Amino acid sequence: MMQRAVWRTSRRDLEIGRRPLVMGILNVTPDSFSDGGRFVAPGQQRTDSKTLDSAVEAALKMQADGADLIDIGGESTRPYSDPVDAEIETERVVPVIERLANRLAIPISIDTSKASVANAAIQAGAEIVNDVSGLEGDPEMPAVVVKTRVGVCVMHMKGTPQTMQDDPSYGDVVDEIERYLLARRQACLDQGIEPERICLDPGIGFGKTHDHNLTLLRATNRFASIGSPILIGHSRKGFIRKVLDRNERGLNDEYNPMAGTLAVSMAVAAAGAHVIRVHDVVETVQALDLFEASGGLAVSTDNRAF
Repeated sequence: MMQRAVWRTSRRDLEIGRRPLVMGILNVTPDSFSDGGRFVAPGQQRTDSKTLDSAVEAALKMQADGADLIDIGGESTRPYSDPVDAEIETERVVPVIERLANRLAIPISIDTSKASVANAAIQAGAEIVNDVSGLEGDPEMPAVVVKTRVGVCVMHMKGTPQTMQDDPSYGDVVDEIERYLLARRQACLDQGIEPERICLDPGIGFGKTHDHNLTLLRATNRFASIGSPILIGHSRKGFIRKVLDRNERGLNDEYNPMAGTLAVSMAVAAAGAHVIRVHDVVETVQALDLFEASGGLAVSTDNRAF
């Protein structure tokens, strides 16, 4: 009998089935590339009572719309973004998590590379740490993950948000990132993180050109076969605009990032991705419902076991 495939958090097992889990994005920042300023006003550092209420309601709506988990972040990691100190980042995310912890039936992930922020978020109710630095940005992060027994997502990023888009280059982008993820998984195991708690992310948009991103997406099947859940975070990113630039084809300049995101979501779902991280939850869930009903996920069944 095939072993049940799960991603284990501090409180539950997230079962990997025929279709990917949908991770909803909630950025409590003034400057994230797509939704910055929605819950922290531009020019401000922290939420106020109104924006805090809005962030909580947005998370509850994502749950009602079908999200399987929600990823909350307090620091933008878009290219050339300014870093945020741990105190401000904590003050942005912890009140939201505290308000949601007893109202959500789905797990909360904290999107941070700082151990102190992760620890505070976990104490407030987060069950997963999503670290864009691959647990390399803060030497204390592995110990926090081990002690609290949370799930963890280990991502590849070339450089830092401030440097990652300065002419990124690779010999073989798929091979190099696959080897990096395998090495980071082994490092996590060596530090005492249990294998079923580890998810891996090739880091779409983090130190990659548009062509690199497309090459990595075409290799989703390969990443999905390396023995851990694979997360794909492509939502609304710049390569989508590049592909859909209608001006280059002599058409009008209308651009719909949701349409491109949904197309990529279905492609990676068919290729065996285990988790997809998106801004537009209800549209993604509905698209997956129809995609599955029409047989679009049939070819990916064998790729979801690990």
